[in-house]
Amino acid sequence: MRFFLSLADRFRPKVCCAWLLTVATSAACTVTPARDLGPLQPQTPARLAAVDWAAAGDEAVAWLSAYLQVDTTNPPGNETRGAEFLKAILAKEGIDGEILEFAPGRGSLVARLAGSGAEKPLCLMSHIDVVTAESANWAPGRGPLSGAIADGYVWGRGALDMKGQGILELAAMVQLKRHKIPLKRDVVLLAVADEEVDNLGTRFLIDKHWARIGCSHLLNEGGIGIRDVVYPGQTVFGVSVAEKGLLWLKMTARGKAGHGSTQLPGRAPDRLLQALDKLRARQLVAAVHPSLYESLAAAGRHGGGATGYVLQRPWLVDTLAVGKLMEEPGSRAMLANTCSITGFSGMHQPNVVPSEVSAQLDCRLLPGLKPEALLQELQALVGDDQVSWQVLHQAQATESPTDDPLFLALARHVLVGRSDAVVGPLLSVGFTDSMYARQVGVRAYGFLPVAVTRQVAETMHGADERMPVVEFKRGIRVLYGALLDVAAE
Repeated sequence: MRFFLSLADRFRPKVCCAWLLTVATSAACTVTPARDLGPLQPQTPARLAAVDWAAAGDEAVAWLSAYLQVDTTNPPGNETRGAEFLKAILAKEGIDGEILEFAPGRGSLVARLAGSGAEKPLCLMSHIDVVTAESANWAPGRGPLSGAIADGYVWGRGALDMKGQGILELAAMVQLKRHKIPLKRDVVLLAVADEEVDNLGTRFLIDKHWARIGCSHLLNEGGIGIRDVVYPGQTVFGVSVAEKGLLWLKMTARGKAGHGSTQLPGRAPDRLLQALDKLRARQLVAAVHPSLYESLAAAGRHGGGATGYVLQRPWLVDTLAVGKLMEEPGSRAMLANTCSITGFSGMHQPNVVPSEVSAQLDCRLLPGLKPEALLQELQALVGDDQVSWQVLHQAQATESPTDDPLFLALARHVLVGRSDAVVGPLLSVGFTDSMYARQVGVRAYGFLPVAVTRQVAETMHGADERMPVVEFKRGIRVLYGALLDVAAE
């Protein structure tokens, strides 16, 4: 999502039309082809029409308002509270749920609608925990635990990240149950604990319970629709199909301890600063993931004009756009293997030079690069045998195919009735619980099928987080339609 936000600032190419005509007649320009999303399943339209969407939407908004009032701030989490809230709604519909705790009060909910077993289960994932919030910075009467419904929004911490998607998934599952839709695969609701801190909820489910959960496909957070990204009035929906890998490091410099009154060469703090200067000066090489070309081309076909001509041609994107995108931190993170300095340790009294000081690094890797290879690159760049490296955590980038029926169904249904919108795949610069699911062979996709403005999107983890009511209600229909296409008989 951060990448799409950065497009609004950095990538509306100002291209001379005459120059483009010259290019068109003098060079062979490969055009990114339009993706064929395929047709709706034959019975899907009638099944969609059978739902009272006004009533279903109002009901889900009330659920979301109440869910936001359940305090599951992490730390400490207390996610079992949220799991019990969701379980109670499902129980009224005759859907059984089980709460699995990795620690007291830290529970995840697993609920299942049984299918024929002709295909492996499809999991709908959300996380119950939310990040902390500074209540004083929120609008009066619309605080982080208010669940207030006002001005066309539902307000509260987690409205977008990600209790809103949790209720959207629950509402779609309830409609499957109420309308007695015959299923060719189980549909499993997973509302998990501890995504925002250590991912212990999902890791516990995968380590201890995955054999019986058994999903082959998973829908989770990751993508969303952002308005006015490339063209005014256009909404670009991104479905996350890949996430960057990670390499978390502790870099420690060593030297002779001593008194701070005298500057001596070779001491640990100076060595650490020299090493960090080399890392900060590291040249980043842009590498465009195929998902970017496809999403930009979709926006260009829809918007047209000189900008559209550029967006549909990868070599012109490379020539005219990549340089601009590398200037902005949000989009640069999508195009390069990055390392951020996130903290320091080892300092004591101001007048004491310690023998060891350390810096913590958060490195993110594009698909195709192994963490070990990036570590070797950094070690060679620093080139100091008095600097040691400790790997705190590492994981390769993960991705899922874009020709999968779940991806195509989500993309199909989010465009129904929207002449203003385009959809394409997205490489996420962060990681979610989808990373752990992909590591055990699951095809995972990240998508909240609602459209928001840039300003609303930026409230995630910030003040005044809120979900637009109209888009939320529409999102239930989008997800329900996609489930009919991929899970119904």
